[in-house]
Amino acid sequence: MQFSDNDFIVEVKDVYKSFKTVDAVKGISLKIHQGQFIAILGPNGAGKTTLVEMIEGIQKPDKGEILILNKHWKGNEDEIHNAIGLSLQETRFVDKLTVKETLNMFASFYILKKDRVDQIIKLIGLEEKKKSYTVNLSGGQRQKLALGIALLNNPKILLLDEPTTGLDPNARREIWSILTELKEKSKTSLILTTHYMEEAEQLCDYIVIMDYGKILKEGTLTELLNEDDEHYIEFTLERSANPEQLFKDSAFNIEWDPVNNKGLLIIKDVESDLPGFLNFLKKRNLRLSSFESRRKTLDDLFINLAGRHLNE
Repeated sequence: MQFSDNDFIVEVKDVYKSFKTVDAVKGISLKIHQGQFIAILGPNGAGKTTLVEMIEGIQKPDKGEILILNKHWKGNEDEIHNAIGLSLQETRFVDKLTVKETLNMFASFYILKKDRVDQIIKLIGLEEKKKSYTVNLSGGQRQKLALGIALLNNPKILLLDEPTTGLDPNARREIWSILTELKEKSKTSLILTTHYMEEAEQLCDYIVIMDYGKILKEGTLTELLNEDDEHYIEFTLERSANPEQLFKDSAFNIEWDPVNNKGLLIIKDVESDLPGFLNFLKKRNLRLSSFESRRKTLDDLFINLAGRHLNE
């Protein structure tokens, strides 16, 4: 999808937010286009939730400004609230209301067409559960219901904070399917916080990588992963080998995991660098057990930027 330079629906301008001794957000600027799906990717404690809560109007920046639909929150609360749908990390429901009763309750807060609740139930795939009490729903079904509530008012901006945390892979993919359909059929903008690389890759046009309250890198998936044109080679050696010190003293960029007897070789040019590595192993009587070339991942990028894995 192509985005023009003047259709920003959210603008975050040099925003700071602190809590006592914690600087949660440190000078972040961000622009989001209408219809754009953007992921804010980072580990726990990166500042993702605080940033989204300021966009939602739940928190106020200590410094900087946030514009929604080219307007400040103050004095435009009703208009902005009507343009936003949101789902937090955990949503609590009234146990003895059914799925449909819950959606009807939230729908009563808006002026909606009579069939809107039925449309949402179909979209989130809970037709067979519409008469079930919310207390009897699985974790994935509860998250679908929370997403349905966020979508009731046909929001221009949908904010989802870690929407699939704790879900099993099948439930996670069902949520992804709903969001993919939304992307194809609407002009809704999505701001998604997550620490799942695959989730960001699967759903979003643009990825913002955060850690310790700052943006480390941002861009499309292609821009982020192809920037330095590196190749990643994973390999294992025969158990008799003990190459850790040899790799430390070599000229090659190798990350060695002694527990799993596994290495990661990062090279620029396969044709020129790989033969040299293989010759290095041969001269030191190190024998390969397995060898696999793979593409660079967002976790690799995060390690390069922050020195640790995304899920740490």
